[in-house]
Amino acid sequence: MEEFYTIQGEGYHKGTAAYFVRIGGCDVGCHWCDVKESWNADLHPPTNTEEIIKNALKYSQVVVVTGGEPLTWDMTVLTKGLKEKGAQTHIETSGAYPLTGEWDWICLSPKKVKLPKEEIYKSVDELKCIVYNKSDFAFAEEQAAKVSDNCILYLQPEWSVRDKVVPLIVDYVMNNPKWRVSLQTHKYLNIP
Repeated sequence: MEEFYTIQGEGYHKGTAAYFVRIGGCDVGCHWCDVKESWNADLHPPTNTEEIIKNALKYSQVVVVTGGEPLTWDMTVLTKGLKEKGAQTHIETSGAYPLTGEWDWICLSPKKVKLPKEEIYKSVDELKCIVYNKSDFAFAEEQAAKVSDNCILYLQPEWSVRDKVVPLIVDYVMNNPKWRVSLQTHKYLNIP
């Protein structure tokens, strides 16, 4: 769908420069999605993988693949090509499809409407649960029970209700310190 060089705004790698590859196509359909224009893959013609790799490496050795839902597609060719050129590969996924590709960092952001495949849980480095309302804390705990002990746990306010849920998240993290707060700092900085 698009490619751009920017600052990672969320999770463990926030504040670091990275090249983002946003893959078109998603049938998870979160009502609060901030890139709904990515949902229809037919609106985003395929881009040659070698071109994506060449574009990325002009800017960064860290490439973040996101969506839409990138695992709707097989990521093997893209990640193999990036790894052969020495790049680090990161993915942001709902985990709703089988894990393909070779990843240095996997951020799982599970969604209630289409749950992750069971096999992905033990592979993830970071679990990022979006908090839209109070029921999302229970969902986050259900998801956290499935990841490895080394996985970093994040609660992130859904942007449109951030003023309402940030105090809830702060209280929750204070009472459950295994969790960390993730904010969409790129939105505060007004960058992509």
